[in-house]
Formats: sequence, C-alpha cells, structure tokens
Amino acid sequence: MNFASDNASGASPKVLAALLAANEGSAMPYGADPWTARAEAALSAVFERDCAAFLVPTGTAANALAIAALCPPWGGVFCHHDAHVMDDECGAPEFFSGGAKLIGLPGVRGKISAATFGEALRAYPPGLVKQVQPSVLTLTQATESGTLYGLEEIAELATLAHGAGVKVHMDGARFANALVALDVSPARMSWTAGVDVLSFGATKNGTLCCEAVVFFDRASAADFAYRRKRGGHTLSKGRLLGAQMIAYLEDGHWLDLARHSNAMAMRLAAGLAATPGVRVPLGCEANEVFVIVTRAMDAALRAAGARYYDWGARGLDEVDGLAADEIQLRLVTAFTTTEDEVDQFIAIARAAG
Repeated sequence: MNFASDNASGASPKVLAALLAANEGSAMPYGADPWTARAEAALSAVFERDCAAFLVPTGTAANALAIAALCPPWGGVFCHHDAHVMDDECGAPEFFSGGAKLIGLPGVRGKISAATFGEALRAYPPGLVKQVQPSVLTLTQATESGTLYGLEEIAELATLAHGAGVKVHMDGARFANALVALDVSPARMSWTAGVDVLSFGATKNGTLCCEAVVFFDRASAADFAYRRKRGGHTLSKGRLLGAQMIAYLEDGHWLDLARHSNAMAMRLAAGLAATPGVRVPLGCEANEVFVIVTRAMDAALRAAGARYYDWGARGLDEVDGLAADEIQLRLVTAFTTTEDEVDQFIAIARAAG
C-alpha cells in the first residue's frame, strides 16, 4: 500500500524490454543514434506538429532547462506558490536561468486563476528597471493538488501571458494522467491552447528515467542543445533514453498506463468518500487523491504499513479547512497499483472509523 508517490513504481516491462534490446551492439553516442531520432519524430507525431524535442533523464532538468531557455537572469517566472518548481527542485530553475526570480501566486485547488495572474502582471510592468521583467508563466498539469486546468483555463492564461510578452511553460510531470482524464488530444492540451514549451513527463508513468522538453516553435530551441550539455544532462549513451521514449509512446502504451493509475485513484477516492470520518474535498481528477481523515485513522493506516505523505492544509480553502483532530493525506496511485492494495487501504480506514 505505497501511495506516497508514483515514483515509487519501477519501469513498465515494455520499457525495460526496449532498454535491453537497445543495449545490444553499438551506436553513436550523445544522441546521434537511431533511437533518439525515432523518439524525437514520435513526439512530433504525438503533438501533430513539427517540434524540437530534447530528451533528459529527470523532471527537474526538464523544468529548469526549459524555464532557463525562456527566461533571462533578470526575468520573473510566475507559478503557483505550491508548484513543484517552487518547492521541490532545490533552486534548479533559478540556478540554470542564472538567477531568475520565481514569483509564487496563490490559488485554491492548486490552480492560478486568470484574475490572480492579471493582478501579478500589473504588479510587474515591463521596463521597470528596479524589478525583474515578466518572462514566463509556468503551469503544472496535473497540479500539485491533483486538479486539472481545463482547456479554456489554459487558453485564457496563455492569452494574458502572450499579451504581456510572457512565454508559457507547462510542467507536465503527470501530463498523461491529465490528458486521459480530460479526454483530449496532446495538441489541444498544449500548443493549440497557447503553451510554448512543455516538460513532457514519462518517469512517473512508466519509464525508468526519461523526460522530454518539447518546444512547439523550433526557433525558441536554437540554443537548447548547448544548455542541456552545459547543464550535464546530455547522456553519452543517449540511445537508452530514446529507447525508453519510443516504447513509452508506441501503440498508446503511455495512455494505457495513465488510464490504469487514474482508475485506481477513482476507486480509492470513491471508497474513501463513502467511509465515515473521511472527507475528499478536492474530489479526484487524475491519479492523486487528497483526503481528510481523523488522526486515529491516520495512525491505524500507518500501523498497517500504508505509505503516503501528510499534506498539511495545502490546496484547501477556508470552508474545507482542517479541524484539530484531522489530517490531510496525499495518496498517489501508479500504473502498478492494484485493486487489492486500494481495497485493503479502504478496509483499514473503515475499520478505524
């Protein structure tokens, strides 16, 4: 019952098989191999556009290098104040951009509203020498609260950004989970909605260690190969990244994996919502479930070996706030999560209720 993170799972057997196959023989290093070329072409096909795609081994590298490509050292990067780039990347976006400022914006349910972003843009007018210059808006899809930006919300925020000369980056660590939940095409949830650059996550959803930075305008990626190399994220055995991405995308495998993890989250959310003493204020939109339980229930779950994180009051509004004897848990399902694990967790919660 490990619901701490979808990173707790290993790689998909199909991805591992592809890695073993690519490991045979020799190939040119540093991405000059057939696997990398096929992976880059596959990403363009997925997004129905000629993209400039770059493979990297970690999500932190994808986010930090993507933001650095869009933002000068004197730039400002607008993000939700609970965003991964703000709280969980050890200053990597600031480091790789040479000192750009992350500007955290409030928002319930993990989302930035158009009104809030508009206020932030007015607070950072371009040309004011004493302030950082507005440069990037980064959106997390799915959010740190497990919620989703709808297509209209993305488009509205992107329109505001572009109107102010601000580029739009999407942190898509759980892009696949959001995509299947919204039941739209990758193109519609990215560049047609106004996203300029996407960190395309794969590691949480079945690869061993592979992400992609996808530029929907090739001109914006003119120097990215140098940034990636200088940042230490150009792998010498690049074919092993390419092989993972090919297997991940082939025959819709990535979507099948995400559908399973989402289905397990829905099962978990429904079972807990029907359990006395449990609240699920944020609902379940992808593969994360945020539940409020009693401290006695939390103790019983931990004693039974369940793994998850205490999420404090993040993402909650005043109506859904925590009582003194309550705790909010973050539960994340993965492509390896089983119905038995979900049902066991629910049964323990009910017994302690």
